[in-house]
Amino acid sequence: MSKMSKFARYPRLNPAGIGKNISAAELVEKTFLAYNGGRLREAAKLLTEKMLPDDGLIGLSLTGALTPAGLGKSCLIPLMRAGFVDWIVSTGANLYHDLHFGLGMALYQGSPFLDDVALHRDGVIRIYDILFDFNVLLDTDAFVREVIGGAEFQRAMGTDDFHYRLGQYVWERARKLRLKDSSVLAAAYECGVPVFTSSPGDSSIGMNVAAMAMRDSKLAFDVNRDVNQTAAIVYDAKSSGRKSSVFILGGGSPKNFILQTEPQIQEVMGIAEKGHDYFLQCTDARPDTGGLSGATPAEAVSWGKVDPKSLPDCVVAYVDTTIALPLLTAYALNRHRPRKLKRLYDRRDEMYQNVKSIYLRIGTVSKIKTSRKLAKRAAGMAVKNGSS
Repeated sequence: MSKMSKFARYPRLNPAGIGKNISAAELVEKTFLAYNGGRLREAAKLLTEKMLPDDGLIGLSLTGALTPAGLGKSCLIPLMRAGFVDWIVSTGANLYHDLHFGLGMALYQGSPFLDDVALHRDGVIRIYDILFDFNVLLDTDAFVREVIGGAEFQRAMGTDDFHYRLGQYVWERARKLRLKDSSVLAAAYECGVPVFTSSPGDSSIGMNVAAMAMRDSKLAFDVNRDVNQTAAIVYDAKSSGRKSSVFILGGGSPKNFILQTEPQIQEVMGIAEKGHDYFLQCTDARPDTGGLSGATPAEAVSWGKVDPKSLPDCVVAYVDTTIALPLLTAYALNRHRPRKLKRLYDRRDEMYQNVKSIYLRIGTVSKIKTSRKLAKRAAGMAVKNGSS
């Protein structure tokens, strides 16, 4: 075998020196060539060359304290406004800390090596190297309680409906304060991007909702609606001939929640489907310790979460999200034109009713088939008993 034929499939690794005016997109393409830098480059190309084209649907899952680090403002809002994120599953904590920015409250760049006893004495909260006053929590809590005390919140609702309505109030407050693009929830409200929380009680937002229930608030999170609504979003995309992609930041409950949409469609509802088409994850967890929640794309195939045919296009970059997301955002905005907003929230009831009607129809057909089998079996037993 000749030297050329042995390496014909592989580009030569021979980068040029980094110049002082290189863009972030050029940096990723030209210098991220191996190890997890190489995986991040593959992730960037997967996002821009396969996930974004042809009006594909992109769901984003969000874990880790990313919004208090400013990644909501710097990355998530630009991605939503460009039409690069169509729906979101997030921890409640990320959405709670997002509110601080939307309400004009101050967070500060600190240090992870401060004296926490002294910080507690001075009323300062620390999230690793992020600092803010304890009153930020109290004032945010007061805002949430004031909003959810309104008549429109006195019922059971899906978390996407809840966050949309809460986002409207944040958007109105930010406009009065003349804050531009300060909140993920406010931007999601503007863009019609549904935002779900897989564990709504596990955050300060959920804590305030629970406290208000003791004051006879009727607000309750409809988690059943969330499970079926997210499945409906994915099924709507796949049944209309579009690709469904998952963009996973971290792991945890939001990762499983966004991936379980396909088993909900296939395994539980009995609707024929093949799994998500593209899988992109940035994580620092490992599968062998059980910490890589939902595990690898290959394992997800065994659950029906990912289409087996798309496995070669699945990318896991073992990179801290605070490093990976700004680079991926810069790359995507540089290499792909903005897309028209899908405004999935506006179609939530339509998508839900569609998948519900299909599920009920399948259930009716299944009952008829079962009844026929039982009747046939009973008739056979009667004949057998009569002949004996």
